[in-house]
Order: sequence, then structure tokens, then C-alpha cells
Amino acid sequence: MRLVILDDYDKTSEWAAKYVRNRMLDFKPGPDKYFVLGLTTGATPKGMYKKLVEFYKEGVLSFKYVKTFNMDEYVNCPREHPQSMHSKMWDNLFKHVDILPENVHIFDGNTLDLDKECMECEEKIEAAGGIELFIGGVGPDGHIACNGPGSSLVSRSRVTKRTAHQDVIAAQARFFDGDLSKVPTLALTVGMGTVMDAREAMILVTGAHKSLALHHAVEQGVNHMWPVSAFQQHPQAIIICDEDATLELRVKTVKYFKGFMPIHNKLVADSEDFNEIHQQKNK
Repeated sequence: MRLVILDDYDKTSEWAAKYVRNRMLDFKPGPDKYFVLGLTTGATPKGMYKKLVEFYKEGVLSFKYVKTFNMDEYVNCPREHPQSMHSKMWDNLFKHVDILPENVHIFDGNTLDLDKECMECEEKIEAAGGIELFIGGVGPDGHIACNGPGSSLVSRSRVTKRTAHQDVIAAQARFFDGDLSKVPTLALTVGMGTVMDAREAMILVTGAHKSLALHHAVEQGVNHMWPVSAFQQHPQAIIICDEDATLELRVKTVKYFKGFMPIHNKLVADSEDFNEIHQQKNK
């Protein structure tokens, strides 16, 4: 597992976006070779999505041959509601790029058969050839998607209780007409086993409130009470964090991983494809 430590949120977002850019360019997606992304919502990935949109507008990236699968969705939350994962993904990324709507896969939390919806998600991922790059965030309690503490590390897509603490759910009532009873408490989520099946996993961790989760992800053993720790066993996992998120790490741990930054930064260097696109654009 690699740990990339950047100065702040903005630099973390930019580094992550450049990493995704280079992975997509190196993959060279086409009509017979789709790049399959696993995606997340929340505050953490917004900066990365903004930068990816910039790459698209600059003509560097195309999402025409990209398929996406989102990690989770609320149960009984209208798709058009601004807090739904559908709305957040379209507002932050999809409506700004050239991805085809039929290649976007987000759970339908309003279907009558939630179990079938989860089963079909697994089937669609398999039919797409599996997820090439899974991008996730982490909660302060170590949850990934809605796989909260105690979740099986081999679980598959399923209906589950939201992992947000009660005070967080209460605060979200303002987005649901001030009515606590309208705040979704159930969600559809990919399982930890689903996430771990991805050929590569990239986890974003920013802010001091995520520092304990990062500590368990990096310095403690694999523990189902801290789902993020499962990535220690992933053959191709990378965690990208800011300085604030390292507050619970040992000094020697931080120094050790920072020593790899010259190597890590090569992963986000402008590729030959990137330079060629810019040269053609500037002619």
C-alpha cells in the first residue's frame, strides 16, 4: 500500500486528479476497451472532480469510453433531490464532461426490490470487466461507502444502515425541510468485497477529523471495525492524504512515506500523451 502525503486539500485534489488523468491516458480507452471507474460523493472528492472537468475542457481527457459505478445511494430519496448521489454526481462531474448517460451506474434507491438492485449492480460490474480504478473517501470512523464499523470485509452490495453519526443525520435535516423523519437512514452500498475486487483502489483522506481513521489504515492491523484497514491487503492500493490527516501517525511513519514522494510524483508527471495533446492544441 502506498501513502502519498500532500500539504493541503487543494494539492491533494490536484495530485489525485492528475493520477486519474494519467491512468486514463495510459489505458487508452476506446469503443472496445472501456475504462471502468468506481466513484464516491461527499466533500472530499469535489476538488478532484473539479480538476478532472478542467482536463476535459482543455481537451486532455474524454469520458466517452468511460463507465462508472457509484459506491452508494440513499433509500427512498428522490433522484432529483439535491442530496441524492445522483444529483451530486451529475452536478460535480457528469454534466460537465462527455460521458454517455447509459455508461453511468448509480443505485436506484427508490426501486421496489432493493435486493435485486444490489444483485444487478454486482452483475453489471462483472459484465463491464470489473472496476479498473476505484476511488473512495473514508469517514472518521473508517467507513468506506456505507460499510461502517463491523462490516464484513468480504461483503457484497447490499442494503445497510447509513454510517453517519446521529448528530450528523440530525444536522442534515435542514436539507429535508427541517424534518428529521425525512432524512434517509438506509442506503444501498457496494460491499467491501466489491471494492477489494477492483484492480486498483485510490482512497482520499483529508482533514484532521479523518486522522484516527488514517492511523488505523496505516499503522494498525486489518480490523473489520475499521473497514479502511482492509486496503493493507489490496495488491494495488494508494492512499492520498493531506498533512492534517497525518496528525495521529507516528513521526517516523510520516517521514518514511514522505521519502517516497520523488517516486510517487513521477506517477502524476505530464505524460507523452498529455504533452502531445497540448502541442496539437497550441498549433
